[in-house]
Amino acid sequence: MIRSELLHELHKDNPELHADEIEQVVDIFFDEIAQRLAEGGRVELRGFGAFSTREREARTGRNPRTGESVSVDAKRVPYFKAGKEIRERLNAD
Repeated sequence: MIRSELLHELHKDNPELHADEIEQVVDIFFDEIAQRLAEGGRVELRGFGAFSTREREARTGRNPRTGESVSVDAKRVPYFKAGKEIRERLNAD
């Protein structure tokens, strides 16, 4: 599902809300998650999962075109761990 499909589904479920109001709510939702992760925090949505960040150490990578070695700096990357309820839904017969 892409963002526009999410907005469309939310609008179908909440016809009393204007499209721009729904878009504003979705923007705030994603912005708050991103802001919390940028601060080094964690976001947990019960029944869905938890977003956090993980540290990646500096390493030596390779340029796929030339094959030459490239230095890759240490960085933080987003991480998602699915919750128990969503894992059970995915594996239900």
